[in-house]
Amino acid sequence: MNILMIILAVVGGAFLSMQAAINGRLGSNVGVFRSAFLTFSVGALVTALLIFFFEPKHAVTLLDVPKWQLLGALCGVPYIVIMVLAVQRIGAAVATVAVIFGQLAMSMLIDNFGWLGNEAIHFSATRLGAVVCLGIALFFIYSSNKANTTAVETLPTE
Repeated sequence: MNILMIILAVVGGAFLSMQAAINGRLGSNVGVFRSAFLTFSVGALVTALLIFFFEPKHAVTLLDVPKWQLLGALCGVPYIVIMVLAVQRIGAAVATVAVIFGQLAMSMLIDNFGWLGNEAIHFSATRLGAVVCLGIALFFIYSSNKANTTAVETLPTE
């Protein structure tokens, strides 16, 4: 079951990268906030349909949970807006790896300290190694973008 969850998370990540690339293009055509609005509007509609047809009944409603748990809904807004802006300027790969780096760093803090009601999973050398490797990957992907951009700019034109 854990392998299935990892595979699903990878697929989810692939969809986020596709969304970032598509929204980056859309944002350059119609505007950053219109692109974000479309994302959330369509997402809300699809989610409402999923709730209506597939969500089992729960004893607790959104009105019954601790109010801080509702703040998670606001976290998607900066992500979408930032990605629409960033993909246009630095490309989907660099923007995505940078987001993953931020996710990994914050996730490790959440795990280590057991923040937001999560069980503590303490920091280790292997976790530090993962962050360092991802930081190095971000550096190389960004450097590769800059090198390719410079090479294209210096090509002779006819």
